[in-house]
Amino acid sequence: MLIRSATFIKSASKLSECPESSLPEFAMIGRSNVGKSSLINTLANHSKLCKVSVTPGKTKLIGYFLMNDSWYLVDLPGYGYAQTGKKNRDLWIKITHDYFLGRESLKKVFVLIDGNIPPQPIDLDFIYSLDQKNIPFDIIMTKIDKATQKSLSLHMRLLRQKLTDFVIHMPKIFTLSNVTKKGREKLLEYIEELI
Repeated sequence: MLIRSATFIKSASKLSECPESSLPEFAMIGRSNVGKSSLINTLANHSKLCKVSVTPGKTKLIGYFLMNDSWYLVDLPGYGYAQTGKKNRDLWIKITHDYFLGRESLKKVFVLIDGNIPPQPIDLDFIYSLDQKNIPFDIIMTKIDKATQKSLSLHMRLLRQKLTDFVIHMPKIFTLSNVTKKGREKLLEYIEELI
């Protein structure tokens, strides 16, 4: 898929503030500092579309990015950032929960997992919650340029083994580097199929 245009539309603090639209939406979520903003920039082929921060937990709202005037990339608050108050964490959980269950145009949730380290319990817990609620999701392993091929293969094998224990339908697992853009075209082709 050729990305001809990518535009930031708005940020929403709750479901009712999301754009009124029937356009397909593809949401990105993951543990804080997993490279979500960078991945959105990589897919959009635009280095400054989504603000990238070195400080975890900066995304606090639902961010809407209109792609090719025909579909949305949606940036959701990261989970698992401990250095913030419980009130904020509970609010972010509510925002994402309401979004997942209340957004009819949501086509797919992409859960971002750091491919440079073994699967983390917090990621598996989050995936389990999506699976239990029948929310359509797939997985993107990020930061693959930091991992050796051997460790990446090991982490992917471990992830598949863990998922086999609880998921009803095995999700697709993509690998993507924001540095080399390896995996970008494959993911965009998949999104195009779903549109």
